[in-house]
Amino acid sequence: MRVLVVQNYDDTGPGQVGDALAAAGAELDIVTAQRGTDLPDGAAHHDALLVLGGAQNALDDGHSPYFPALLSLIRAFAQADRSVLGICLGSQLIARAFGAENRLGAAEEFGWQPVRLTQGAAGDALFAGLPGEFPIFQWHDDTFGLPPGAVRLATSAAAENQAFRIGRAVYGIQFHFEADRPLVRAWSEAFAAAIAERHPDWAARHDAEAARFGPAADAIGRRLAEAWIATVGAGVRAPAGVA
Repeated sequence: MRVLVVQNYDDTGPGQVGDALAAAGAELDIVTAQRGTDLPDGAAHHDALLVLGGAQNALDDGHSPYFPALLSLIRAFAQADRSVLGICLGSQLIARAFGAENRLGAAEEFGWQPVRLTQGAAGDALFAGLPGEFPIFQWHDDTFGLPPGAVRLATSAAAENQAFRIGRAVYGIQFHFEADRPLVRAWSEAFAAAIAERHPDWAARHDAEAARFGPAADAIGRRLAEAWIATVGAGVRAPAGVA
């Protein structure tokens, strides 16, 4: 299993998804797109695509001139029936790639927040069997409309579209399920100044909230990661088609 990982920002690696991929024996090709590393021109050499988060918004082609090429790459993986997963900014880019509206500054969430599953999640390969509501780590200001033909899988009070699926296995997930407690702590240290500007009490409340919400969130995150990896194998065996 060979997975292309597109990193959009420094210090924002794949977290629990990377751990689960390593446990499954996957080979990761990490493209540091934010540093100018070229993207491949198609899906032929990879079994799946993982697009990570970042501080930029999904419409910021000026700051991230590779975005149009990344949108084309997302569509190429979908067309080839390869599993695709976008997290936070990655989900916003998938929404854009498939014609949805990106809504900047319309949905601020930070910290462990509750997410609710929709009826569409009941038979989904990733979300079936999860609790109807669970805490998970959030860090975003932007949101998006639901792409045409997509199935809404999760929602929250701040952002109606927390997770969606297009076709068999193209997933956009707004919340940071890859961020377990060690990764959240690492982010809290690496981006302490930026967090303090918006959430000055975070340093004081982080430990208590990590203890209260972190165990459940970490377990949900690992389960989602492993379930997505299972779709990768299914895609490799399946005939190519439109996702």
